[in-house]
Amino acid sequence: MGSTTDKIVGKANELAGKAEKAVGKATGSVDLEAHGAAREAKGDAQQAVGAVKGAAKDAANKVADTAKKKL
Repeated sequence: MGSTTDKIVGKANELAGKAEKAVGKATGSVDLEAHGAAREAKGDAQQAVGAVKGAAKDAANKVADTAKKKL
């Protein structure tokens, strides 16, 4: 996946996890609450992966631009 896709999918997982966790807490379902927390963490991690990919792409583009200027 690209960096933007990772960020979008990660945010969706984070929000779904928060909702699932809240429903679990409201209904007293420890399993649902735990699953929601895990999904939220997965979303946070996926967003971080997207940010790293974006930073790497930006750095590569800067190197390429610098190389072009020297030619």
